[in-house]
Amino acid sequence: MLEQLINLVKENAQDTIVNNNSIPNQHNDAAIGEATNAIHDQLSQAVSNGNLQDVLGLFGNAQNLTSNPLVGNIISQLAGSLGSKFGVGGGDAQNIASQLIPQVLGKLSSKTNDPNDSSFNVNDIMSHLSGGGGTKGVDFGHVVQQMQNGGGVDLAGLAGQFLGGNKGGIGDLLGGFLGK
Repeated sequence: MLEQLINLVKENAQDTIVNNNSIPNQHNDAAIGEATNAIHDQLSQAVSNGNLQDVLGLFGNAQNLTSNPLVGNIISQLAGSLGSKFGVGGGDAQNIASQLIPQVLGKLSSKTNDPNDSSFNVNDIMSHLSGGGGTKGVDFGHVVQQMQNGGGVDLAGLAGQFLGGNKGGIGDLLGGFLGK
């Protein structure tokens, strides 16, 4: 999945990174790597924290990505990395990240929802983000469809099943918090 994500970032980084004078050409590949790392790190952290709603929301709502708090976190991480590692000024780094990240995540969302494109699969992505343990019987593609259609989804129950069962795991914590 990481290789596919790197390629997706590369495909979308031509204007924001490669043709951008704020990032020296010798750092283009590293900057693309930082964008990939920011996406991967923030999504993995959100999954490990049981924040399935925002993660799955990325795959189900490509038109409204900027309202998803994960997108802001990814943009912030990338902007910080561009500044600290490549000397890109704060405003330029923020502009680069604010243009690139929603574009990449929009394409990722489109690819996961396109039945004719098998390059990204939401179940494979979720398995990878959780450490490679599989989806434990959860069909995240179906969950995303339910969310898109406004159907109720028991995210606490899913978190419990996906992230460690129902015995004192994140599911019990979320279930208690959500009154389940």
